[in-house]
Amino acid sequence: MDHCVTVTDETLRETAVHGSSGYPFAYYPENIWQFDFHRIDWHWHHEVEFIYFSEGSVFCFAGEDRIEMRQGSGIFINSGVLHRFEAQESAWAPNIVFSPYLLAAEDTFVYHKYIMPVISSSVPYQVLEPQTGWQEQILQILLQIFDLQETGEDCELSTVRMLLEIWELLAGNMDLPAGGSRLRRLTHKQAKLQTMMQFIHDHYMEEITLEQIAASASLSKSGALHIFRSGIHISPVAYLIRHRLAQAAEQLQATQKSISSIAADTGFSDAGYFCRKFRQQYHMSASAYRQKKWGK
Repeated sequence: MDHCVTVTDETLRETAVHGSSGYPFAYYPENIWQFDFHRIDWHWHHEVEFIYFSEGSVFCFAGEDRIEMRQGSGIFINSGVLHRFEAQESAWAPNIVFSPYLLAAEDTFVYHKYIMPVISSSVPYQVLEPQTGWQEQILQILLQIFDLQETGEDCELSTVRMLLEIWELLAGNMDLPAGGSRLRRLTHKQAKLQTMMQFIHDHYMEEITLEQIAASASLSKSGALHIFRSGIHISPVAYLIRHRLAQAAEQLQATQKSISSIAADTGFSDAGYFCRKFRQQYHMSASAYRQKKWGK
């Protein structure tokens, strides 16, 4: 089976279009186990997302937290929040992604009173457990929405009606802190993280140091370490190596260059070190990876 991948731009924003400009809503009946390395990797989008975990165990990384999601639970991911999912086994996780503008136009009273307080808050996510009354109601409505997408025709009005029911429950029960200072700090931190990621993407072929990565965002080395570890749970140098390996994997598929040349082109001065790291990341040698992708 071909594995699924999550495609992002240099800021980790997901590039997929969810629905259309006229109806910005999409339904995805996904099994996380089928994605590369059994994970939906780091990404964010302006849309909000609701996921229901109907089978298997999944670790969700959202904001600065790592949450274990069990079968029968769900989660709301807020707009603009970096998140990632890792499956421990076959893990069906049907989900919906939609623009808040689907619920109300931006310049309306309804949007400013009920939509904006949630999406502009400092709350990155809301776990939905069947043991809590209002959360169970949301989960049940989600299942109805999923069924409607799979069986119904001309279901847009019914879908929006149920999304409004979900939002009324969410906005009425979420613990939204007063004030926006924490949101500004989170946004600032994410901007710093993305600045450093972009520096790595632009210079990964070169010999770059932690100090240079930190300096690209006007941070100390300890500040850079903190932002990476709290944001995506790895160090800047580990992210640099992972990015180099990903670029090498692309070259192994797309070119006939030697493995030593690819190692040098992607910032590895030692081909032996490259081969060891590649095997650790992809669980096979670089030559075996090439043969597999070429179908030999």
